[in-house]
Amino acid sequence: MKESILYRKLKDNKVQCLTCNHYCQIKPKQRGICGVRENQKGKLMALNYPYLISEEIDPIEKKPFYHFMPGTFSLSIATAGCNFKCPWCQNWSISQLTKIRENKNQWLKISFKKTPKQIISDAKKFRTPSISYTYTEPTIFLEFALETMKLARKENIKNNWVSNGYFSEQTFKLIKNCLDAINIDLKFMENDKYLKYSGAKLNPILENIKKVYQAKIHLELTTLIIPGLNDSKNSLKKMAQFIKKELNPSVPWHLSRFFPAYKMEDKEITPKKTLYKAYAIAKKAGLENVYLGNI
Repeated sequence: MKESILYRKLKDNKVQCLTCNHYCQIKPKQRGICGVRENQKGKLMALNYPYLISEEIDPIEKKPFYHFMPGTFSLSIATAGCNFKCPWCQNWSISQLTKIRENKNQWLKISFKKTPKQIISDAKKFRTPSISYTYTEPTIFLEFALETMKLARKENIKNNWVSNGYFSEQTFKLIKNCLDAINIDLKFMENDKYLKYSGAKLNPILENIKKVYQAKIHLELTTLIIPGLNDSKNSLKKMAQFIKKELNPSVPWHLSRFFPAYKMEDKEITPKKTLYKAYAIAKKAGLENVYLGNI
């Protein structure tokens, strides 16, 4: 474990985590929403450093990035944990593992130690021109990610995040000079749905998307189209208008097909016609780079 780099001390040995937009206030011996940051005697410790849950080599398009280093492979890494609770999560077995009350440290048993230097060595060994911080939420393993990103930058290896976009302003300031590309999930345009299904607020995500674009970091967006939740014409039109007006019509938007998983195994697979409808709405709004995924 390692002391968190973003937190402040409060009264009575409480601490406030400053890593993501939850800004959890954590009592001694308690953990934040992500399940990997624990208050130990008034110090906030990142329990997931340096324990990876996954390390793979993927096509960059799998992230998905279609306009960033296409045709290349990326070394992909993750630790267990997430600051969201999405009931449809495809990677729930690693993202939600840190929240199992029966055994808070079960995730450590299937994790493995690796140093940032070793990650750089792996990237060079397998000749991957980029490292992707993905599978779970990179914000929750900020300490490991940031160290790796700084080393990668020195070796001319690109850094890519696949994120839910809920990182804090403090986190963004730390990573933006080392971040080359990011794909952010835009799940809804309704705050109440974000709160209900992900446990987060909409506005910080929209603001972060705009900050990334304004910082001239390569940006792509992904929306998992889930029947009955975000597939209405009005919802899709709102997303398309946000991309066009607040960003740029050229920002790539990936519309992905939902398959039953985790706590939504009883929900139907997204009909292909729904994806075609979403595509048509996006193109009619004037978006230039729209892609259908999982079909």
